[in-house]
Amino acid sequence: MATSSKSVLFVCLGNICRSPIAEAVFRKLANDKGIANDWRIDSAATSTYEIGSPPDHRGQACMKRHGVPMRHIARQVTAEDFQTYDFILCMDESNLSDLNRKASKVKNSRAKIELLGSYDPEKQLIIRDPYYGSDEDFEKVYVQCMRCCTAFLEAHS
Repeated sequence: MATSSKSVLFVCLGNICRSPIAEAVFRKLANDKGIANDWRIDSAATSTYEIGSPPDHRGQACMKRHGVPMRHIARQVTAEDFQTYDFILCMDESNLSDLNRKASKVKNSRAKIELLGSYDPEKQLIIRDPYYGSDEDFEKVYVQCMRCCTAFLEAHS
């Protein structure tokens, strides 16, 4: 297997809704382009709420409807993540401030921390948490993640 030359970590609050969807979407896009081995791809949480949990069943159902494989167990962002990932892409301002605060305490932090929505061609900067929402909200997250991950991949391939 080829050594990955680029790396991206997707982050949200609990790592059971938005970030595992973004991770699964990005991995599928990279696989479809035949460049998955060029990337190290993962997702994580800013909080400890859901560590060890699988993705939300509504998100899993959404991914299944779109034929996007999704396998992930929630974990929290580590100090090492800031030192080893090229990009840490998060979903909202709260994630962004949490990540910037954590990164400031990490020696040799090199990750570029950005909102995933900053890549959205439709300029929807925030990917809202669908946890308290409906299946439709998960669908909206999927659609946003497709747009953003496609644009991110094009910008960094």
